[in-house]
Amino acid sequence: MGWTEERVELLKKLWVEGLSASQIAGRLGGVTRNAVIGKVHRLGLSGRATSSRSSAPRPRRAQAPRQHRTPSLTFGTRGNVALKPSYEAEYELAPAPITELVIPLHERATILTLKESMCRWPIGDPTEEAFHFCGRKKDGTVPYCEHHARMAYQPAQSRRREKRFATG
Repeated sequence: MGWTEERVELLKKLWVEGLSASQIAGRLGGVTRNAVIGKVHRLGLSGRATSSRSSAPRPRRAQAPRQHRTPSLTFGTRGNVALKPSYEAEYELAPAPITELVIPLHERATILTLKESMCRWPIGDPTEEAFHFCGRKKDGTVPYCEHHARMAYQPAQSRRREKRFATG
């Protein structure tokens, strides 16, 4: 449907009354919200009546100061965080130097021998025959033994400090 003189006048009237572009498109029929916005710009319409929304700014949510927030394990926790609180309760996050364990042969696990209660920390190159998983008994709900959990879940602060000194 084209823009007739009557439709343009109705558009101007509804715009000055403060209706949204979607509401105007609905009243006019046969045009989209974007068509209404385009026509308003081409006509140079500006001054609008105030809408039904309040002119007072919305109140902001109160945020806890940064020093009182609970620390997260990652920069901005994303994804499934169901395990995060239980990890923080089970392990202390201490930035201590951690070396790789030597896993005895009888404790090592392959993908075929890996069980629910075993550490899933991969060791070696997956394309080589000597590749295996830690296989030690894991604690709690994290997928690793205590040693490998400390390697996997380091506090962000210590990671940044180590990175700064490494490139420094």
